[in-house]
Amino acid sequence: MRPAADAFDLPPELLAWALGACVLLLVLALWQGQRLQARLAALREQIERLRGRDALTGLSTRTEFEAVLNEAALSADRGTAPLALMYVGLDDFRPLNDGYGHRVGDAVLAQAGERLGRCAGVPLALSRVGGDEFALLLVLGADEASFAAQQILRALQEPFRVEALELQLSASVGIALYPDHGSRPRLLAHAALAMRSVKQVGGASHAFYTPALAVDQREQAELLQALRHAVQRGELQLVYQPKVDARNLQITAAEALLRWQHPQRGTISPVVFIPLAERHGLINGIGRWVIEEACRQAAQWRQQGMRMRVAVNLSGHQLRQDDLVPHIQACLKRHKIPAERLTVEITESVAMDDTAHTRAAFERLRKAGLHVSIDDFGTGHSSLATLRRLPAAELKIDRAFITDLGHSERARSIVQAVVQMARTLELRVVAEGVETTAQRDVLVGLGCNELQGYLFAKPMSATALALWADTDEPPADGEAGPGFRASIFEATAPAPLK
Repeated sequence: MRPAADAFDLPPELLAWALGACVLLLVLALWQGQRLQARLAALREQIERLRGRDALTGLSTRTEFEAVLNEAALSADRGTAPLALMYVGLDDFRPLNDGYGHRVGDAVLAQAGERLGRCAGVPLALSRVGGDEFALLLVLGADEASFAAQQILRALQEPFRVEALELQLSASVGIALYPDHGSRPRLLAHAALAMRSVKQVGGASHAFYTPALAVDQREQAELLQALRHAVQRGELQLVYQPKVDARNLQITAAEALLRWQHPQRGTISPVVFIPLAERHGLINGIGRWVIEEACRQAAQWRQQGMRMRVAVNLSGHQLRQDDLVPHIQACLKRHKIPAERLTVEITESVAMDDTAHTRAAFERLRKAGLHVSIDDFGTGHSSLATLRRLPAAELKIDRAFITDLGHSERARSIVQAVVQMARTLELRVVAEGVETTAQRDVLVGLGCNELQGYLFAKPMSATALALWADTDEPPADGEAGPGFRASIFEATAPAPLK
């Protein structure tokens, strides 16, 4: 038998060819490895170059900006030059970005970055610090910084041309000076606070940081945290302001008004906390509580023999919720309140938002049998056609026109026009903010159906209102002292609305 090794014997030519192929493969592998190493080295160099750059605009990142700020602050500490940090936010960029798409939005941001680099001299640092916000660090004093901010605003107000589009934007600029407006670690945040203070009043301007802004921010943060737990802690409460029939000045209904009784701060006005709730997504939960509590109170009054219509206010946020009407219906059913005894008041600005969603929400309210009122009427841009399409039962004239009624012919003309429009559409008219007998007499003469205001009664607790109904003695601050309509105490069907 031949040795096993002989099985691998190859002709010399074939063996040489195989050996050459192996050498070639080894050379190729080494060459590919060297290419890979070279590519990796190039990528590492590129990453190092771009480490401090924003990929979209090519500007410094926030990290690089803060590093430059640190060095500049050290120089300023030695008294070499003043520093101005400008925080720039584009106004209403999000609707543009959502409407035209991110490609257009990105192009606008890139152009904005280029303009900032050109219009503000030679900044020590220019950064896109996030989203539609930029920061510039300049060697400037207060007066020069104010002038530079105006240049920035003018530059960003020029049209942005993207893909045959001509887009218009404005900007808000906040300025913080070093060291006058804070330590180095706080300077960027302080400039951002100043910028947001400009946005809150409409934008398209600039403002310097003041310590009051930081106090306001802290207070807002504390209020927000407390508001998140106000319902669970029982700090929210409803007070009720009566409405009176304009013909006989008898109480027919009451509007539920929300109050926040904070354990340390006392009573907090809804003017303060309602916008806060709307901005931070708390309004729907609070609104659901208001509906539930108003229905519960109406049921308690019914047990005491008072069948009074109660009005609650609905926000635009609530109106956009698909479960709003089912929630109202569930509350009415749970407390055995007829739907027609609950009035939902919706501001004119929300009601006149003539969208399919708004019309659908109003239609659901109508089908549920609810009494719908257009609140603050006269302040918006209502059209007769839109009003005709909405299933509203009444118009509530804004208090601003009632206040001017005694001395303004224009206010009187507006109220008269609203009453005539309401009659044409077969709607009731309610006037709020009635404080004098002269206002009352004019409104009665013009044909208003219901009146509401301090002349008759200030907002009061549910207990106080029930006591008034029981004793027929109005609170001391109710000047006119109206009585309650007799039908409120009847055990028959609810009184008709007209």
